[in-house]
Amino acid sequence: MILKGPQEIQVLRQANRIVACILDDLGQMVRPGATTRELDRFLEERIRASGAEPAFLGYRGYPACSCISINEQVVHGIPGNRRIREGDLVSVDLGVVYKGYYGDAARTYGVGKLSQRARKLVQVTEEALYRGIEQARAGNRLFDISRAIQG
Repeated sequence: MILKGPQEIQVLRQANRIVACILDDLGQMVRPGATTRELDRFLEERIRASGAEPAFLGYRGYPACSCISINEQVVHGIPGNRRIREGDLVSVDLGVVYKGYYGDAARTYGVGKLSQRARKLVQVTEEALYRGIEQARAGNRLFDISRAIQG
């Protein structure tokens, strides 16, 4: 692990704040009828308007600035013409480069009324996330985080 100084940590915070704000704004766009390509275009516009660059676009030929998966799609789906429907779970992974540093996060959006099974999946994964975060501290290893997530 390479330790960062206070100035580098500040830029990392800014990069990740950009990602978080853009993902917050995306929530209004994740609705029935929208395509994942439309979401990706919105994300690219917002990234560039924030003074950052899309981290994924062009990486090893990747054609989009985000990875978007709906329901059963494997994580890191390429945005395309698939339309979002009521009850879908839409997962978005977004990365930016800001002043040479990367910010990256993923978020899952529930579209409208979710099935009981989908609501349970969201609840269980959120609980696992917070268990992992609790273990992400000085002195712990990745194994500690993984074990907490797996329960």
